[in-house]
Amino acid sequence: MSGWEGRKLHFIGVGGAGMSGLALVCARLGATVSGSDRSDSSYLARLRAAGLEVAVGHDAANLPAGAEVVVSTAIGADNPELAAARQRGVEPVHRGALLAELCAEKRLIAVAGTHGKTTTTAMIATALRAIGADPAFFVGGEVPGLGQGGGAANAGWGEGEWVVAEADESDASFLELRPEVAVVTNVEMDHHSRWGSLAELHEAFRRFLAPTVGAALPADGSLDALVAAGGRRIEGFGPASPGPAELELAVPGAHNLLNARAALAAIALAGFELDGAAAALAGFSGVRRRLERKGRRGGVLIYDDYAHHPTEVRAALSALRELDPPRLIAVFQPHLYSRTKAFATGFGTALALADEVAVLDVYPAREQPVGALAGVSGLDVARAAADRGGGIPVWWLPEAGGAERALAARLDRNPDLFAAGSVLVTIGAGDVFRLGEALADGGEGS
Repeated sequence: MSGWEGRKLHFIGVGGAGMSGLALVCARLGATVSGSDRSDSSYLARLRAAGLEVAVGHDAANLPAGAEVVVSTAIGADNPELAAARQRGVEPVHRGALLAELCAEKRLIAVAGTHGKTTTTAMIATALRAIGADPAFFVGGEVPGLGQGGGAANAGWGEGEWVVAEADESDASFLELRPEVAVVTNVEMDHHSRWGSLAELHEAFRRFLAPTVGAALPADGSLDALVAAGGRRIEGFGPASPGPAELELAVPGAHNLLNARAALAAIALAGFELDGAAAALAGFSGVRRRLERKGRRGGVLIYDDYAHHPTEVRAALSALRELDPPRLIAVFQPHLYSRTKAFATGFGTALALADEVAVLDVYPAREQPVGALAGVSGLDVARAAADRGGGIPVWWLPEAGGAERALAARLDRNPDLFAAGSVLVTIGAGDVFRLGEALADGGEGS
């Protein structure tokens, strides 16, 4: 009998990539698992298909008797299920602590960094699966090919000795992990509500790396200061190494080449040969919501990307430029008021890589536009894009329904401007992908 059998776990906010993956693995290991989320989603559908009891909407009645309660940082103290648990004397377990508990059962490769960690984690899991290592994995997105029958999955529990996990610095939960091998893709300021300065963030990454035996870091030495001298193997990664000099990838973008090299560096540190791993990455088709092809509208190809930092927006648009589209239109939804306030100018500069830009209003997630954030809106980004765009059209479309109608009319009435092969990409960590799905008049590959 495993230590998970007989445990009862209730996940509040189970519909996200991280929480749903934890729920699935705990159920796989024998725990009785339930959960709830404020809205339905593909993640909830997958949980139901696995036999888990999940509710749409938060209500104290959802909380089973005798259950441990698992929450993420996004769950507020006013959540009725969390309040009911505390009334019963049950203190919640943070998802980061539960992830650490699971990862402690195997040898851990943890992937951290401001950008690229989801794709890099997915690449490592895909390659290790292909070479027969059968890892457990926790990825912050759905990865085609890692699920049953070749379907998509964001988590799984293999029989091998390794687990690969995406490590989240946004709420400092990555400090719960004790990795044997760690990857740090890059470090930039992003989560301003948690980290007061880059120096504070660097110190957190030093603590994250402290227990490691091996660390994969950028070969340019920019992050070497994060690692204390002695007692640790460092594997640098860059555009040409490690692995074969010519690395074939199916996913576009210089950033994805770096992600692949980082993945190979971690795989080498774990003691595996790279030839088979590199061959597996040639067939890696990406992660959903990372330059994901959603369909088309007429001759215009529709993509979606999760980018929510200026560096990520720039990388996504640069990658799409490699497709040589006749016209590229970026539809951007800022995520969080704090991030929008900090990076409005940077977002505008990055979006100016497109031929046209449409900006939606901020997806607030857990924030409210009060206090220092009062008055912040997507209009700040639209103005910055107009200032830096050299005369390109910039549209401020704050309302989702109006945005769909305006963009549909723009595409349909200008077939000469949007020649076949043009690209429209929705960008952001909120629900902007739904706009792309609504605009598409055909499915993947249509």
